[in-house]
Amino acid sequence: MASSGRWSVRRGPRAFTALLAVTFAGLSGYAVAASRHQAELIRVVAEAGSDTNAYERAAYLVTRETELLQAAMREPDGEERDLLLAANQQADDATQRMAEIDQEHVGTAARLADQHHRIAPILTDFLAQLDQKDHDAAFTTLETILEPEYDSMITALIGEQDQHLAEYDRLQAAAVRESDRSALTVLVVFLLGLVILLGYRLSSRAYRRQLDRMAATDPLTGLLNRNAFTTRVQRFLGAGRGTTVLVLNVDGFREVNEQLGQSIGDLMLIEIGKRLVASTRENDAVARLGGDEFAILLDDGDLTTGESIAARLSGAFTRAFEFDEITLDLEVSIGAAVAVDGDDATTVLRHADTAMHIAKQLHADYHCYRDDRRHDAVARLTLLGDLRRALDDPGQLTLHYQPQIAVNGGDLAGVEALARWQHPTRGPVSPAEFIPVLEVSSLMHRFTEQMLGKALRQGRTWLDAGHRVPISVNVSTRSLLDPGFPQRVAALLDETGVPGTLLCIEVTEYALMSDPETAIEALRQLRDLGVNASIDDYGTGFSSMTYLKLLPVGELKVDQSFVKDVATDSSSRALVASTVELGHSLGLTVVAEGVEDDGALSILRAIGCDVAQGYHFARPMPADEMTARLEEGRQPSPVTAAG
Repeated sequence: MASSGRWSVRRGPRAFTALLAVTFAGLSGYAVAASRHQAELIRVVAEAGSDTNAYERAAYLVTRETELLQAAMREPDGEERDLLLAANQQADDATQRMAEIDQEHVGTAARLADQHHRIAPILTDFLAQLDQKDHDAAFTTLETILEPEYDSMITALIGEQDQHLAEYDRLQAAAVRESDRSALTVLVVFLLGLVILLGYRLSSRAYRRQLDRMAATDPLTGLLNRNAFTTRVQRFLGAGRGTTVLVLNVDGFREVNEQLGQSIGDLMLIEIGKRLVASTRENDAVARLGGDEFAILLDDGDLTTGESIAARLSGAFTRAFEFDEITLDLEVSIGAAVAVDGDDATTVLRHADTAMHIAKQLHADYHCYRDDRRHDAVARLTLLGDLRRALDDPGQLTLHYQPQIAVNGGDLAGVEALARWQHPTRGPVSPAEFIPVLEVSSLMHRFTEQMLGKALRQGRTWLDAGHRVPISVNVSTRSLLDPGFPQRVAALLDETGVPGTLLCIEVTEYALMSDPETAIEALRQLRDLGVNASIDDYGTGFSSMTYLKLLPVGELKVDQSFVKDVATDSSSRALVASTVELGHSLGLTVVAEGVEDDGALSILRAIGCDVAQGYHFARPMPADEMTARLEEGRQPSPVTAAG
């Protein structure tokens, strides 16, 4: 029995040891299996995190590209313009990488990558427009093509990012549940798993919070950044709340950076952020969109409140900015937009930005967006594209010629060349429709040169046929103030062999008064070529008598609004008479436009007007018809007032 007892005593520790061994082996096996399972979960979570990070990086880089694009629009010569193509390539690489690693939403990721890749040529055209100083065309391209594309991409990227983040959180929750089940079986595995999981979750959450802070905050001012602000606006819209957005741009900030350095510029941006926060209400959201552009989301959609807040924001800049011994005074331009049904966050922001640019152009503190401008911009952009193609098609843009008749004697004093456009699908397009579009585009230079060339080549044809016909050509403000314009006129005169004395350049009072010094210098250079100059539509502008005395012009053209009723209205007759007297006292020829009846012609003859043109003599006509009239002029009956 004793022997049996000793065996039992020994068997107990052995059994315990064996049990521990088995238990340890079981725990070890379970730990290995659990470890493998946990490893698989971690791998899946890591992949989900990688997808999320890829979308975050793509969204960040596309947003940065958008900021550089807008900065390049505001400051075409700024450093942001040089960084834009590199930023586009970085964003393109990020979207391609995103498409490669996202195996869950392959189609969406590939579509976004392709959408961004296809925007590069448009971006190149936009930069070319900036390089050509065609700011209006560039602004239209930005507003109607580039910004909607970028806004669409950013919205889609944020949406995909949210989906991946939700999947990421779901996988995290699954990992927690698996760890909890393991903990119920093996305390050691549970504790170990809990420690690992707890550490992972803590680090992951800390990392996520850090990323969220970085993604939502402007690092310089501490305000919301564009991405977070857009999300906030979208949340307001989604909740059906009235939404008013103000976009604010600091006038003259670029000069501060250039002259005083970036450090002063950064201090100013920080101070501007503080003043904006102090000038808004507690629940209003203030953001820095990029550069010197800020935005405010009002807590209600009342436009009257928006106007009141805008006034307070403008007032915040009446106090000078002081940094050490430097005192600076700056102003702001503010644009407002109120969301309507169907608008998303990016649309409201774009409208407010458009209003801000209009305020800046009008030198006003504040402007509110009107929806009808969007349709006008699309129509103008379409017309501008058609004009660009018309300039490459010699058959679309032509000249008609309207005779100018000597009031005394009825002889042909010259012709005015007037542009006509035969659109391939719309038919004739009125100059009143397409000339204003050209005047705000760099295409005006090509157009003016083409029309001058056509007029001078026709003048050469008439000279060769024995007809010495002076030709007047209208020139826009943009062309006259171009430093190279006189040289191009000289080249055309040399090319056609037409004497400068047979060419008259017609310019408006506005063209002369917008930059008198440059205009006077250009006209002097043209006068040295023998070219005459005429002030067109005289009486409708604000030309100064002082400048009128200094201008190297030879002709005044009285606007038709005064001439058409000169025979029946004493005020018009007095104005025309005083203009004729003024012109003659300055040694100028006076031309009356818009003569439509013999009564007006008689009055013009009585007050001493030199030359007249209008439907009473002839409508503008093609070159061959004008040539036929010149040929008839060889007969005993010349071109007369009955013409």
